[in-house]
Order: sequence, then structure tokens, then C-alpha cells
Amino acid sequence: MDFIKRFLQDKTAATAIEYSMIAAFIAILIIVSLKGIGTSLSNRFNAVANNLT
Repeated sequence: MDFIKRFLQDKTAATAIEYSMIAAFIAILIIVSLKGIGTSLSNRFNAVANNLT
């Protein structure tokens, strides 16, 4: 019973979960941003290639 009380009062796990959620959110933002930048760069390179031919 003492173990359960200590587990419920321990706040370090909540902090770790919050940090992992923030890290996951930042990773998702980076992936979405890079995907958009990649599409934009691809379109520009295609335009340059078409102008060269």
C-alpha cells in the first residue's frame, strides 16, 4: 500500500510525460515544415530545369 501512495504522489513521471509530449509536438512540426519546404524546392528545381531545356 505504501508503494501505491508514493507512486501517486510522485510528480517526476508527469514531468517526463510532459517533456516527451512537447518533444513529439516539435518533431511533428519539423516534419511538416520540411515536407512543405521539400515540395517548394522540388517545384523550383523543376521550373529551372524546364527553363534550361
